[in-house]
Amino acid sequence: MAKRVAKVGIEKESGYLYFVDKDGDISCAKMARGAKKGGKPKKVAKVGIEKESGFLYFIDKNGDISSAKMVRGGKKKKATKKKAAKKATKKVVKKAVKKATKKKVVTKKVVKKATKKKVVKKVTKKVVKKVTKKKAKKRK
Repeated sequence: MAKRVAKVGIEKESGYLYFVDKDGDISCAKMARGAKKGGKPKKVAKVGIEKESGFLYFIDKNGDISSAKMVRGGKKKKATKKKAAKKATKKVVKKAVKKATKKKVVTKKVVKKATKKKVVKKVTKKVVKKVTKKKAKKRK
């Protein structure tokens, strides 16, 4: 699967990401953790390998540069057989005759209107006092 391209033997430090950069050298960058951002990459070893397209280059356990062929896609689909085109046949279309439906007679319910209540005028206190005084005089 993986093939060793160059023997370098670098020692990896935890918390750093090691990779092969554009120039074919080994670089490392501080890994991003949580809200903190990662650091800028810095060169660790100058190797200068030439990269082939279609291959993935990485640093293996021993600290050497290895490459593996890139796997793209997944399971390939089986070729489906083309079905023979069916001849067009004329279908006789019968027109459906609509039956006249009788409409139901809807009777409207008579709604009684609410009658307004007459406003009773309030008798003032003065009038009430006068009436009570008159009754008191009659009793005497």
